[in-house]
Amino acid sequence: MSAPSQLHLERLAYKRSRARRSTVVALLSTVVFAAAAWLTITNAPGWPRVQESFFDWEAAKKSFPALLDGLWLNVRVLVVCGILILVIGLGIAALRTLRGPVWFPLRALATAYVDLFRGLPLIICLYLIGFGLPGLRLGGIPNDPVVLGSIALVLVYSAYVAEVFRAGIESIHPSQLASARSLGLTHAQTMRIVVMPQAVRRVLPPLLNDFVAFQKDCGLISVLGAVDAVRAAQIESATSYNFTPYVVAGLLFVLLAVPSSRLADWASRRAARRQNAGGPGA
Repeated sequence: MSAPSQLHLERLAYKRSRARRSTVVALLSTVVFAAAAWLTITNAPGWPRVQESFFDWEAAKKSFPALLDGLWLNVRVLVVCGILILVIGLGIAALRTLRGPVWFPLRALATAYVDLFRGLPLIICLYLIGFGLPGLRLGGIPNDPVVLGSIALVLVYSAYVAEVFRAGIESIHPSQLASARSLGLTHAQTMRIVVMPQAVRRVLPPLLNDFVAFQKDCGLISVLGAVDAVRAAQIESATSYNFTPYVVAGLLFVLLAVPSSRLADWASRRAARRQNAGGPGA
């Protein structure tokens, strides 16, 4: 292999110097902005009162164990509901993509489900499921607020995920379906072998973004009385007359969402690179 030319080495050196310069400028601008924001906030007339009410270190340490227990409930709801949402959303998307007049009733039901639960605010769905179902007094209806809140979350987010999957399925060119059928594959085999692998790769970034939003909305089950991180913060705040537990709960949710956010960014960049390179799934 021949040695790189002098021009190539100069270009690499120039790119490295520009990268170092950009890093230094970004670091300095960040420090200046953070210092200006900190001085503006701490020198405000009401800062001592805000600090006492929202950033009390003793109140944070006292409430942290209860908030951590509540967050563990949120994580369990997140995992179980996330799996159900993926399965149900994929099933609804498959129903909406069925072709032929014989499948019209299923397509209509799937479309009505998506339209209803995408348009219904989550908080209203939580109230309807959490208080309406037990009010029917039917046998087998659960009374646990965690179960009822999870049902509402699954109903709403399955509608969103179904539309994401449907967009991925319909983005596959019809020629691929025709080629698969010409090879003797059934419709189910075509969907499983040809369509779904490509569709899932294409919709992975928006799915991860929905997952990040879902992580935050798991805290809304507290409106039904479930003692999650938000409800635990409310209890601690009511006993201490201090809002610091809410700040701690918010930070815990942020820490929970950061890995998912970075994963979503990575998946988006990877999908963009694949599309620009004309690779699989582009």
